[in-house]
Order: sequence, then structure tokens, then C-alpha cells
Amino acid sequence: MDEEINNSPILIVDDDAALLQALPQVVDLRMKNVQVETTDSAQHALERVKEFDFDAIISDIKMPGMDGIELLAHIRELRPDTPVLLITGHGDHGLAIQAIRGGAYDYILKPIDRDAFVNALQRAIQTRQLRRKVTEQQLALSLHAKSLERLVEKRTSELVSANATKDKFLDIVSQELKSPLSNLKGMTQLMLHQLERGDATTAVHQGLVDMERSITRTEVLVQDLLDTSLMETNLFVLHRKRYNLVDLCRELLDAYTTRAVLSLNCELLGDPIVVDIDKDRFSQVLINLLSNARKFSKKGSPITITLQQSGYEVIVSVQDTGIGIPEEYLPNIFEQFFRVPDVRIQSGNRPGLGLGLFIARKIVERHGGHIEVQTVLGQGSVFSVVLPVYVDPTVINQSDPPPSLHTQAVWTITH
Repeated sequence: MDEEINNSPILIVDDDAALLQALPQVVDLRMKNVQVETTDSAQHALERVKEFDFDAIISDIKMPGMDGIELLAHIRELRPDTPVLLITGHGDHGLAIQAIRGGAYDYILKPIDRDAFVNALQRAIQTRQLRRKVTEQQLALSLHAKSLERLVEKRTSELVSANATKDKFLDIVSQELKSPLSNLKGMTQLMLHQLERGDATTAVHQGLVDMERSITRTEVLVQDLLDTSLMETNLFVLHRKRYNLVDLCRELLDAYTTRAVLSLNCELLGDPIVVDIDKDRFSQVLINLLSNARKFSKKGSPITITLQQSGYEVIVSVQDTGIGIPEEYLPNIFEQFFRVPDVRIQSGNRPGLGLGLFIARKIVERHGGHIEVQTVLGQGSVFSVVLPVYVDPTVINQSDPPPSLHTQAVWTITH
């Protein structure tokens, strides 16, 4: 049983000098890793108990001044978990019983039997060590319980936040769906009405055009929802290649304005800027920004697309002269989907923005970039996509790009 005892300090208290010398020798011979401290005074012993936590205390009952029973009472107050063994004469059964009732761990009869003494002391030390382990485990369990409580509180808070996010997300989706569905319903009712009147050719043609436009918008929304799901589950994959962004923007703008029957004017076409991007996803971002700019601009007002380079960053800006962004929309949409301050916003948001810009932001971030927004209510907004310029790691002596902002291309769309 000695192996379980490790560096155990004990205190022996006795006014008998011979016993005070003999007992430490017994402990030293019979027990390993036990440090013995002795004192011939109960008062001094009490001072040591106040200063130090012993694994066991052995004390004679009959001592001048403070006796062992009184010392036991003080130790029980100061160190209730420390086992105390009291030494009593062979015929003092009353004192032995009094000692046990007073809280002594055990008693030892004189003349002292060495084996009985060592066995009692071993049990006392092991009891103290077990009590200490129990206390430590209880403390660990208490700390773990508090940690679990904090974790539950955190997860509950996250769940509340997630539910709030879900509610806002569903609200945005419902608003996005409402417009194309209302158009489809209105066109269907109009065509039925015209068919009843017998004058249906023109109305049916226009109705089918509008219905196709609404269906296309719904398809885009469904794709946006699928993209959102992929992003949230980390299944969103980019297929990146190197492109000259000047040529790519020109190609995308030509296709966009042709499809939407818009006027496109190229005001400046400068040097190439090479980027490593997913062409289809970048097109999705640019078209989303252009569509939002058109949505909130008056018919005939210009939308300006600017391509600039500053050091190792390229900036694609879409500027409109529309209604700008009302302040009241800032907390509800940008904090939800752009996570301020990831996006540098000077003022608010405009009605109807949400899912598309959320996806645009995620796509740009997956490319290692970010989106910036500047807006003035009533004067329009500028949405800027900031992306890293491609740097060929195999080229050692490549020249650094100019740190100042340099415009490489400018286009204007009139709708």
C-alpha cells in the first residue's frame, strides 16, 4: 500500500522526547515518501496547522497546557479533512471513546505497537489523499458544469440568432418571390380577360413576354437559394482560371446589354489586368450589381462601370444615380448579410436588397476579396468589388504594380 502514498507530510505532536524521537524513525524505516515534522507543544502544532495542510496528524492526548482532545477540536475547525490519530494509555478507554466522538480518525494505545501504528497512519494518509482527490474532482466537475452552462447559454444565443437570421432570410425570400408571382398572376388574369373579349393577340403576346421575364426572375431566385445552401454547407466550389479582367468585363457587359436591350458606351479601354477567378461566378456578381443599379435608377439615367487597379488589388465599381440607400435599411440587411464591418458602408441600404448581394459577397470573399459600398440618399450608390491581382509565383523579377489608383476601363450603360 506504500506505493499509493506520495510525498505525504505528517505532523507528530508529543511532549515525550523519547517518543518524539522514536516515532519518526519508525515512519522512516517502514514508510516511503513520507515527510515527518515534529513538535512537543500543542500550541506550536496549532500554529503549524494554520500555515500548512498536513496529510495526517498524530498527537498524544495527555500533554501539559492544551491536551490532545482540545487540539483535535481546533484542528477540526481549521482542517476538517485532515485525519487526526490520538495516542492514549492502554487503560484510558474513556479518553479513546472521547477522542473518536470528537472526530479523531483513529486512536493508538500505549505501549505503541509499530505495525499497528504504521497501518493506522497509512490508512489515515490514504484517506486524506482520497478526500483531496474527491475535492479536486468535485471542483473539476463544478468547473465543467459551469463550462457546460456557458456553452448552453452560447448555443442558445446562437440558436436565437440563427432563428432571427432564418426569419429575416425567409422574409427576404418571400419579398423576392412576391413580385414575379404577382406578375404571373396578373398577366394570366389579363390574358383570360382578353380571351373572353376576343381581342387577345397583342395582350397575349405581351403577357407571355412578361410571364417569361417573371419566370426567369424566379429561376434566378431558386438558383440563389441553391447557392446559399451550398455556401452554408461548404460545398460551394470555384472553378478558377486566369483572365484579363478588362476583356472579361467587356465581354460580360456586351452580353448583358444585348440581352436586356440596353445602350452600352465604352469610354476607356486600358491595359490588361490579370486575375484568377471563376468566370461564371464573377459574372453572377457583376450582373447582380448591375440589376440592382437598374432597379433603383430612373429610366434613362446612366450606370457607370469602372475598372481600376491599386497596387495588388483590382476594383470593379458599379455606380448609379438612383435613390441611394435609406438609413433605416442598414441594420436589417447589411448587418445581416454583409456583416459590418466586413463591408465598408457609409450609409444604409435600399429596399429589396438582400439575397443576391449576400451571395455576391460570399462569392467575392471566396476569391479572397471584399465588397465596399458608398451611398448618398437621393444621389445614388457605388458598389465596388475588390479582388486580388494575379501574381505569377514563377516570375522572380516581375515589376511591382503602381500603388496609386489607376483607371483601366470605363463603361456607361443607359437604360
